[in-house]
Amino acid sequence: MTSSIIPTLQSLYDVTQERQDNRGYCTLQWRRGKLLVKPLGRVKQPYLPSLDSKRSLVECLQHSPVTLVSIDPKLGEPLLRFWADACEEAQKPMFISMPASNKLANQPWRHLQRLIDWIAAFLLLLLVSPVMLGLIMLVKVYSPGSLFCRDWRVGERGKLFRAIKFCTTTKDNITPLGRWMHKYGLDNLPQLFNVLQGDINLTGSSCWTLEDAIQLNQRPEITTSWEVEAQSHLLHLDSQTL
Repeated sequence: MTSSIIPTLQSLYDVTQERQDNRGYCTLQWRRGKLLVKPLGRVKQPYLPSLDSKRSLVECLQHSPVTLVSIDPKLGEPLLRFWADACEEAQKPMFISMPASNKLANQPWRHLQRLIDWIAAFLLLLLVSPVMLGLIMLVKVYSPGSLFCRDWRVGERGKLFRAIKFCTTTKDNITPLGRWMHKYGLDNLPQLFNVLQGDINLTGSSCWTLEDAIQLNQRPEITTSWEVEAQSHLLHLDSQTL
């Protein structure tokens, strides 16, 4: 039976239509160390002002028994990035609930595959290290600003991670060097470090952008494992008690 540990706060907040787009309006559910973040549903929950500030959310997560955060992509890309940044700062792993049919393969031999990928990525880094050093010098000269870009990607089992790439744009405009690097895929060479970290595979299944993850979950025929899992034995939490 689902129970609520939120006191009579629901009568203290006037949830007006104008404030429905605020990130403080979402359903938080707790299960065995996992925090589920979902869009508003039929269960009434008060406005959570601490979710308006990333600093407040980080502090809540840091002082909570939460071991991981799983978020519904239906909340949209801005909110996904907001929670991802907060979880990264709080050092809590974050997962996006993906349709079971679109989750990256979880084969019994994945540990062997990961070992093979790690060895291959390490050898490739040794081979292309002169090329990467040359690209680093060129990027510093022709693309002023940050050397590397780290953007959110969805990897195995829906886990979010930062994909590393060479920065090839300035003020949202791609540089001539960046256009040439992108043509031959050279801007993705730093992602070999992601392979070493176990974020992505060198062979087989690939990762997705946040936009891809959102589109996958917008298909009407798909019932996600999130929707099945969230039906039983969940406790609704105010973010202050995380």
